[in-house]
Amino acid sequence: MRNVHQRFGDNHVLRGVDLDIYRGETLVLLGGSGGGKSVLMKHICGLLCPIKGSVVVDGETISCKSEREMAAVRRKVSMMFQSGALFDSLTVGGNVAFPLREAGVRDETLIAERVEKALEIVRLPGQTDKMPSDLSGGMRKRVALARAVVEMPCMVLFDEPHAGLDPVTADSIDHLIKDLQNDHQMTNVVVTHEMRSVFRIADRVVFMKEGLIYFEGTPQELKNSDDKLLQDFVEGRSARGGKWE
Repeated sequence: MRNVHQRFGDNHVLRGVDLDIYRGETLVLLGGSGGGKSVLMKHICGLLCPIKGSVVVDGETISCKSEREMAAVRRKVSMMFQSGALFDSLTVGGNVAFPLREAGVRDETLIAERVEKALEIVRLPGQTDKMPSDLSGGMRKRVALARAVVEMPCMVLFDEPHAGLDPVTADSIDHLIKDLQNDHQMTNVVVTHEMRSVFRIADRVVFMKEGLIYFEGTPQELKNSDDKLLQDFVEGRSARGGKWE
């Protein structure tokens, strides 16, 4: 990403972001609410078009391409949305198969094989006939992840994958993220506010503030930083500081 700007009305969300994402790493995006993390992520997969600047994926400029032109890019870069965004009217298998059918795959045997492989990756084998309403929150997240990886993309984007999950289930999502990186050589970009997960999964951390990159470094460098803003964020301290009464 080079000098990427985005504005919605009077709200200048991204103010000239320069960012490199390296093949095979897990990059975590941090920052306060409204700092531009999710908007930045949507530019990586071409869901948003920058008003200025460029986004290049695997040597190809994807900024402001048509939906037809983006089809090949979407097979390389997939996204797991915060809510999971499952279709309640489709079975687990139907949800996971959706990207394949949208891409024009018609061989039902191949679809079934790819769906089962994706479900095995997220440790939900044999669950194709269940409905989303029958699943726990953690299982729904894993189905959403299976749908994101069914085409075996180069990169997976995670928007708050830990939201609404208990600590044990969140830990299982962290293991899946690292499995994608280590076992399947996928690049992961994760937006999260779960600091325990940051230190478990991140190879590199980017902290955003007011539409710009404020910090970039390793988790250990983040932890060791003497910057008060970063210290307060890592420790979960409000700007008021002081002691609870």
